[in-house]
Amino acid sequence: MSLASLPRPLRLALYAGAAAVLLALTLAPSEDLPSVNLWDKAEHAVAWMVLTGLGLVLSPRRPRAIAGFALAFGALVEILQGLLPIGRDADIRDLLADSVGIGAALLVYLLVRGARRR
Repeated sequence: MSLASLPRPLRLALYAGAAAVLLALTLAPSEDLPSVNLWDKAEHAVAWMVLTGLGLVLSPRRPRAIAGFALAFGALVEILQGLLPIGRDADIRDLLADSVGIGAALLVYLLVRGARRR
């Protein structure tokens, strides 16, 4: 049984849960976060690659919607980081790093889909 065969409400709940965890991590004050010792932009790329990849596993027939949501979510995070008094800054470079992660997940998705068709 694949994750894509789960009932749609359950798949949406799983994806919403992942997005909520990412939102909590991105809006937490920096000093409250565990130290990962990665370059900040790499952390963004990996986080958005995982979020997008999970979405593609849960809904493989909706790659544009998944990627569009992930990009909009990244933009929302940057806006909120700039507006909220949490000691975080909005940074367009973070959104670019998010885009790299989204693109990486889409590339893997396309490669796997192409390999399955052969």
